[in-house]
This record gives sequence, C-alpha cells and structure tokens, in this order.
Amino acid sequence: MTRRVIAHTDADAFYASVHLLEDPSLRGKPVIVAGSGLRSIVTTASYEARRYGVGSAMPAARARALCPHGVFLQPNFDLYRDYSRRAMNIMEQHSPVIEPLSLDEAYLDITDVESPVRTMRAMVAQIKEETGLQYSVGIGPNKLCAKVLSDHQKPAAFHVASREQCCEIFAESPVRLIPGIGPKSAAALERMGLSTIGALRDAPAPALEAAFGQRRAAELAVRARFEHEGVVERSRDPKSKSEERTFEHDITDLDELDDRLRGLAHELCGRLEQRGLRGRTIGIKVRLADFTTVTRARTLEQHTSDGSLVADVAAALLREYHPPAPVRLIGVRVAAFEGTAEHGAEDERPRVGEQLRLWSREGQAAVG
Repeated sequence: MTRRVIAHTDADAFYASVHLLEDPSLRGKPVIVAGSGLRSIVTTASYEARRYGVGSAMPAARARALCPHGVFLQPNFDLYRDYSRRAMNIMEQHSPVIEPLSLDEAYLDITDVESPVRTMRAMVAQIKEETGLQYSVGIGPNKLCAKVLSDHQKPAAFHVASREQCCEIFAESPVRLIPGIGPKSAAALERMGLSTIGALRDAPAPALEAAFGQRRAAELAVRARFEHEGVVERSRDPKSKSEERTFEHDITDLDELDDRLRGLAHELCGRLEQRGLRGRTIGIKVRLADFTTVTRARTLEQHTSDGSLVADVAAALLREYHPPAPVRLIGVRVAAFEGTAEHGAEDERPRVGEQLRLWSREGQAAVG
C-alpha cells in the first residue's frame, strides 16, 4: 500500500529557548515569557518553569504565584521571527514542500526525499548547530500521526510510526491527546466511559451518534483511528492566512482577549514574513460560548506584514465589537495579498510503499 511520508517539526519551548540562547546566564532557571499587563498571559515557559505547573496561556499572575522566583521576560517577536526564519530556511534545504503553521511549527512532505528519516535527523542536527534551537520531530503517513508523534516524550523527541502503530502506541492515552478533541468533547466522552483513544476507537457508532450527532461522531472515530486526508499545502496564491485559538475556558475579560489577539497577530505576521506575503485586509473572528461566530474586517491603504500594525487594527476591531458574551475562540486574519507566495502549487505524488516503524530513542532506524 502506497502512502505519503509527512513530518511535523516543533521547536521545544521556542520563545523561552530563544531568550536562553541570547542570554546563556538564564540556563537552568525557570524562565517565563509573558506580557507585563494586569491581564497578560504566559506565552511560553522553560521546562524548569513547567515543573512548577507553569504553562502556556496561563494568566501571568497565576504563574507568578506558582513560581515567584521565576525569571519573567517580555516577549520579543522581532527576535523570534529572526530565529524562526533561520530554522525554516534550513528546513527548505531538506524538504521540497513545507507548510509553516507558526513561528516554531511546520509540516514537511518528505515523500520524495531520499532516506527521509536520516534526512530529518540531519536537518534537526543542522538547525541545532546553526541556530541553537532544539526541534522535536514526528514522522508518519499523515499530518495527524506526525503531529501526535512530535509531541510524544518532548523535548528532543524523534519518532516514526505507521498509522497502525500510532493506534497501538497511544491506545491508553487520553482522548485530549488528539488535536480536534477539546475539553468539552473529552468531558462528554468521559461520561460515556470513553476516556482513552483506544476506547473511543472501539466505541459503537450508534452510541457516538446519539451523543454527538452523525457528522461529529464520524469525525471522532476517524481521528481515534489516526486517519487524516490533509496534504501539506504550499499554495502559490493564498487568498488569506489566519491564526486562531480555542480557549480551555471561555473568556469574558476584554483586556485578556486583547492580549491573546495581539499574540496571535504577531505569530501570524511571522508566518507571512517567512512566505514573503503582505496583505491589506485585516480581520478578526470571535466565537461566543453559544457558538455564535462574528467576523469583522478593515482594509488598509497599504499592504503590510507588520505584527504591531496588524495587532493594533485587530484589537481596534475587537473593541468596536465588544463581545456581548463569554468568548470561546478568537482569531485574526490577513487577506488581499500583494504578489504571490514563494512556493509553487501542491502536486499529488503518493509514493513510498514501505511500512513505517516506530523509531524509539534506543532503537534502530527502520526507514531511510
């Protein structure tokens, strides 16, 4: 059976790592990157800080309570974009098809790459040597497998597995491990006695349909089988690019929403700069607790990929709308691009018939 070979790359504690590289005296200390506002949130935390329970998207005040001796630093998106650009440039030397997701994360289609596992190991080593960044990598037959594998046993994870092996490896893992299964769906599955991926995979369809409806039930079952049809995209003429987040808990505070939106705007503009894109239309997306979804947009006179400008426009749109109810999701979008993206159109080319086998930390490579 022929199949694609997809890699997912994710920098370990990216923002914190950049600060550690710029200031080696911070090594070994609990470093927490967060804004200075009363409603600011944690952008990222070093692994030393995570031992105290500090995590991304946590209110900075909570992080200070958990880790009062932590080193709190202001985000520096210009610096992050520079490191990201250098790492992505190295990735382009090793894969013909790359889909950046954020400053520190990307999918790579390595179907046609000779010795894909060895190539990805060489890529990680080169990024480490030339930038100092440590990347985790997952390699599988689709995006879902690759993503879950790269998150497994971080930092410095490097795993390869087939879809069937992912089903076996993660059978006892909580359903929240799978992208697309949020806290509310997980809670509903827990009430049904389906707390693990294996239990969800084996659940009878009628029971899932009764609880979630036919469409969502089918989606959950497909994800539990680690099936995914998405391809790595490198569209030459994208109509728009966006970044959005669904919150663990609905948010009512406008200042906190403003802070979250500005962070997303900077991440999005980092992606735009990597692909040489500048747009004129800035938009926001707000989904309320009852799933009402509202969009607002404004068109500028000049094209831009400036994170501060996009953040300011998005924040103004948010405050003009002033959500009337708790917010579960927020997003920012840039459209009406000038010129074209630097990569050509995606071409369909399923090859490589070999069975991918798990690459353990102690084991031997089976592919490449």
